[in-house]
Amino acid sequence: MTSSDHRRGPDDDAPGVRPTDEQVAARAESVPAHAAAPAEPRGGRGLSLLRETVIIVVSALVLSWLIKTFLVQAFFIPSSSMEETLQIGDRVMVSRLVPDVLDVHRGDVVVFKDPGGWLPPYEAPDRGPVGNAVRDAATFVGLLPQDTGEHLIKRVVGMPGDTVECCDAEGRVSVNGVPIDETYIAPGSVPSQSEFSTVVPDDMLFVMGDNRQHSQDSRYNTGKPGGGFVPIDNVVGNAFVIVWPLADMTLLRNPSDVFAEVPEP
Repeated sequence: MTSSDHRRGPDDDAPGVRPTDEQVAARAESVPAHAAAPAEPRGGRGLSLLRETVIIVVSALVLSWLIKTFLVQAFFIPSSSMEETLQIGDRVMVSRLVPDVLDVHRGDVVVFKDPGGWLPPYEAPDRGPVGNAVRDAATFVGLLPQDTGEHLIKRVVGMPGDTVECCDAEGRVSVNGVPIDETYIAPGSVPSQSEFSTVVPDDMLFVMGDNRQHSQDSRYNTGKPGGGFVPIDNVVGNAFVIVWPLADMTLLRNPSDVFAEVPEP
């Protein structure tokens, strides 16, 4: 046996020497798994990317729809009836937890569906078939704010059973016999130019705009369905934050101190 025979190991590929089965198995186990995987065709990678993109987009749209339906929804302010609290063009976020999960309270700013005849007939701007379809779809899933063609936004002043009247010797609104100092009324406005006294029926709300002389609210809709009151079932939610314009972004807090001394009916 030559010296070279002593240097040859059991794994050497000597010409004419056939490796044993154990050697073949050992070499197969030492090969990385990825080395044996076939390369994915370019078309397959493209389809995989497209599929993942579609899944992400659809998931985002479904999540947006769920949020809009059950948690929050955006609304656009089209009029001056809630100035100075809300300006024309403001976008507000509305909690959909009210009134199904959380209760409505005096002082809340609520969005509600027209009880009937409060608003004139509304026709959305025509942007053409494609534009209308895109707008409706984006609004449905919550990517665009809901127009207010059939919705109003006002402040709750009277709850079911409350007696709401105006005006006392100082011109203030009273709730259940207690005059309230409404700190949210627009500068230059008075609580009401007309006198009234009413008892809020069960499951109804008495609402007023903060810009009292420019708000067609419960005071002026007594001859309409519901007698000027808003069914609680018509409430979409309460506005809790202004999100646009960014410079005006702010939380809309309930002025609970205004109604702190008001007793229950």
